[in-house]
Amino acid sequence: MKIFVVSDTHGQIDKAYRIYEKTGGADLIIHCGDYRDDGKRLSELTGAPVEAVSGNCDGASRDVRIVGTPAGDIMVTHGHAEGVDYDLNAVLYAAEESGCRAVCFGHTHVSLCEDMNGIYVINPGSLTRPRDGKGGACALIQADEHGFFANLVYYDTLFPSGTAGAGTGTKGGFLRNMLNYSDRF
Repeated sequence: MKIFVVSDTHGQIDKAYRIYEKTGGADLIIHCGDYRDDGKRLSELTGAPVEAVSGNCDGASRDVRIVGTPAGDIMVTHGHAEGVDYDLNAVLYAAEESGCRAVCFGHTHVSLCEDMNGIYVINPGSLTRPRDGKGGACALIQADEHGFFANLVYYDTLFPSGTAGAGTGTKGGFLRNMLNYSDRF
């Protein structure tokens, strides 16, 4: 099962759609919030089913879904209610308590993909408003009876500056970083 994971699209799904097409599609799309309806729009464009949660910019206090896969369950949340800005303990505990083998979240706009104590922790970052000095990212998960394999896919790697479908090639975010990562800015 191939899963395409995005978060924090904030009304702009063009980059997500380009990467989805370039990587050969997926069996499922997971949208980790902040503009949950963007997940629905991606589903309509691609024909792939979607599991989407609401984030703080959607007005949600907490929204969690458990997604079943051949490799085990994935917990999907935005992460703001679990305090992922500060540490990952709460989101890890929630995934473990739910019996999940992986957790997908967003909110920080910073990509992360690693195995922490047997639980895959995946934050696809943001394709539209990245805060990690990179050109935006999403994640791809392969889940089968042998387990999970997940990796980050960076927009600038697939669409280098100057190629069709590429962004402007400029880096931003300095002022936003100074403002303590405010999603309301």
